[in-house]
Amino acid sequence: MILKSKTGLDDATIKKAIAESLSERKTDRVLLIPPDFTRMYSGAGKLTAFCYEMLTSKGSDVDVLPALGTHVKMTDEEIETFFLGVVPKDKVIVHNWREDVVKIGEVPAEFVNEVSEGIVNEKIDVEVNRRIVSGEYDLIISMGQVVPHEVVGMANYSKNIFVGCGGSSMINSSHMLGAFYGMERIMGKDFSPVRRVFDYAEEHFIASVPLLYMLTCTTNEGDDVSIHGLMIGRDRKLFEEAVAMSQEYNLTYVDKPLQKVVVNLDEREFKSTWLGNKAIYRTRMAIADGGELIVLAKGVRRFGEDDENDRLIRKYGYVGRENVLQLVKEEANDDLRANMSVAAHLIHGSSDGRFSVTYATALLTREEVEGAAFKYMPYGEAVAKYDPAVLKDGYCTLPDGEKIFYISNPALGLWSYRG
Repeated sequence: MILKSKTGLDDATIKKAIAESLSERKTDRVLLIPPDFTRMYSGAGKLTAFCYEMLTSKGSDVDVLPALGTHVKMTDEEIETFFLGVVPKDKVIVHNWREDVVKIGEVPAEFVNEVSEGIVNEKIDVEVNRRIVSGEYDLIISMGQVVPHEVVGMANYSKNIFVGCGGSSMINSSHMLGAFYGMERIMGKDFSPVRRVFDYAEEHFIASVPLLYMLTCTTNEGDDVSIHGLMIGRDRKLFEEAVAMSQEYNLTYVDKPLQKVVVNLDEREFKSTWLGNKAIYRTRMAIADGGELIVLAKGVRRFGEDDENDRLIRKYGYVGRENVLQLVKEEANDDLRANMSVAAHLIHGSSDGRFSVTYATALLTREEVEGAAFKYMPYGEAVAKYDPAVLKDGYCTLPDGEKIFYISNPALGLWSYRG
């Protein structure tokens, strides 16, 4: 099922589509897999609420497993807000990516070598949350936004299962595969090496799982989210339709490289640089050599989403691709070698000296920010000049004549120099 609207699908149309997709399926026990609150503009919270209401009203027993990946668990307030007050907190299951998974197969080294063009030649263990393959659910519904992504090219579809509900091996291996292959070769595209690994795992290891995808393509104006596309089904062609829509709605091309970019991080959504570095990932192809990126990070209070990842980022810092690759080679850095998703994240979060990155923070100190290899600016000083309440997305001229390019939410798109 494919629904499209330039102005945005209304709730009645969405509910009707969901009802039709569920009408002939067994739904005594259902597992819903939405993203977490860090995807607050995905429209997936609304889809989850609609599904939950619809299913429980006819007697289904429904659990909700947010695809956390390595992110921190959702707070009670986030659960209430994201799922529109519909999903009870005691029905939300917390995914533990280190412990709550089972191995269901391996992607062969030969296949990884082929899709990475010889860059990586190691097998990848496929682990997923045990509930997905336990057989206890009649139906598993995975929902979320298809949008440009720095690791896989375009987010969602089977990524929700293999990373969002995956284990350390797949998370580490997929992130490093993407980092080695190169973000610029991946972002905004389908059929990246990482996506082909996910496709292999989907075909070989979970084909018998009663899985249904609900994929969205969205834009936002402030907190108002428009769902322009809704694709419901299992066939990969639905994902490809969503990719094409996202490339139309979520990619912004500029005619000249940008000299100065200011990106705002919504404090409700971005509480770590692990997430906030989308400001870097999603703009790096638009920023000029010698340019400047200022990140307004009011809510950022740490680096990693869990304590160990936070410790590693503080220890090694965003020191650039070549330096990180060298650190990984050194036997003394066993802690980094054991957490390759962090190594990949450190590569992603550096401009490699091509442009400067300044984090304007209220909750991290100058010493902490500069210790991670970023420049620092006090948040109050930054917003006095670059006020998110005043700035509009795109090219802006400030009262003092300075010209900048402003982005209110980096999670919803990808910006690139047309050349």
